[in-house]
Amino acid sequence: MSNILITSAGKRVSLVKIFRKTLQNIFPDAKVFTTDMNPMMAPAGIVSDRCFKVPKVTDDTYINVLIEICLENNISLIIPTIDTELIVLAENKSLLYSKGIKAIISDYDFIMLCRDKRKTSVLFRELDIRIPELRDKENPIFPMFAKPYDGSLSKDIYIIRNKEDLNPHILNNSKLLFMEYIDKNLYKEFTVDMYYGLDNRVKSIVPRERVEIRAGEINKGYTRKNYIIPYLRERMEYMPGVIGCICIQLFFNEINQDVIGIEINPRFGGGYPLSYYAGADFPSYVLKEYLLNESIPYTEDWLDNTLMLRYDEEIIVYEK
Repeated sequence: MSNILITSAGKRVSLVKIFRKTLQNIFPDAKVFTTDMNPMMAPAGIVSDRCFKVPKVTDDTYINVLIEICLENNISLIIPTIDTELIVLAENKSLLYSKGIKAIISDYDFIMLCRDKRKTSVLFRELDIRIPELRDKENPIFPMFAKPYDGSLSKDIYIIRNKEDLNPHILNNSKLLFMEYIDKNLYKEFTVDMYYGLDNRVKSIVPRERVEIRAGEINKGYTRKNYIIPYLRERMEYMPGVIGCICIQLFFNEINQDVIGIEINPRFGGGYPLSYYAGADFPSYVLKEYLLNESIPYTEDWLDNTLMLRYDEEIIVYEK
């Protein structure tokens, strides 16, 4: 089986196209399939070879439906794309493997560290990566920043500049973490794409400077070969249980080289296409490791200062 399934495809048109091109360069007849709760409204589903309708990730039937799709369509690899599906896929990684299906996802324990930002902060400290100082909402130091410990897509985040900003909605939200506000006049925001091989060792580190963000994803940005690369390689060269693509969000002060870790997403990030077009070909790493049984060496062979500018493009469907 050499077909691939990209789950929760949604708007990930670029990712689908990249995987299809890479896959068909090796296996010309292979296909890239997708899943979505509403295939006809998923642009990435439309451009894939076929998009299958699935229930919510939290539905008891989800994994069985996924397995059935894979077995009926000769699918051997699953590529997850959204946070909400990571836990259930990690929980069932062994079951999928027993059916001849490899989910490209890190082990359950690591996924749980990433999904709860309180636990992610502990991990950063263990890795000697500075995190924002926590703040007490009852005895605030302004300005502060607040975000949910299990959030994603930049939802329910708040910059609190004074006492008036601490309204009851914020104060009574038990999921919010309060921390120091990182001044963006001093720090640049980065997402770092990292690929881990089957040996749990990092093979590529690509910092992407987030110049402009829309809906939680990079809209304009550059690849940067800078201090972040040796900094992370020294601390995260070997990560037990970690495989495939992960992306780390952090702030970086170029003057004093201060790095502040924010969160880890153990999946392909929405901005990964920038790293790909700079030459960091993670999909080929996946195919070489999982379909061709090849080892991947560490490399920094990608282009510095590659600029990505995103724009909206239409997918037109003519219904019969």
